[in-house]
Amino acid sequence: MSTALNVAVLTVSDTRTADTDTSGAFLEDALRSAGHAVVDRQIVIDDIYQLRAVVSQWIADPGVEVVLTTGGTGFSGRDSTPEAVAPLFDKVIEGFGEVFRALSLDEIGSSTIQSRALAGLANGTVIFCMPGSTGACRTAWEGVIRDQLDSEHRPCNFVGVLRGH
Repeated sequence: MSTALNVAVLTVSDTRTADTDTSGAFLEDALRSAGHAVVDRQIVIDDIYQLRAVVSQWIADPGVEVVLTTGGTGFSGRDSTPEAVAPLFDKVIEGFGEVFRALSLDEIGSSTIQSRALAGLANGTVIFCMPGSTGACRTAWEGVIRDQLDSEHRPCNFVGVLRGH
């Protein structure tokens, strides 16, 4: 059996509510189906400092091993997830954005270049930042994240580098 991880989910949106957050709901359901615990789930407006505050709190919390964010990775005026989260990384996981865009090329064509999906490690916590659409979250989960949070996935996964593992 794969190791169960403690995961926090953050939706970045100026308009979504608990009732309309289909991307956060997808991620929560996918995590639970994979045997992980969702220890917190929040929605925050697309504001660099509010975003950074929530993610920083989770990075400092030994009870949170993984952070998944959805939203705020595009190019519109208020999209600020990369600017908020990247400065918190101890190490950047360049391959996540590259693989995500390669996978989404088949789904949305050249529009994938507007995705600023990113990931990194901070204080023994792995953080994956995805676009806000439910389809993009599904692509990221099924194409990359699910396997990388599975302690049995070979040749490697991120479980071994997480705090406490």
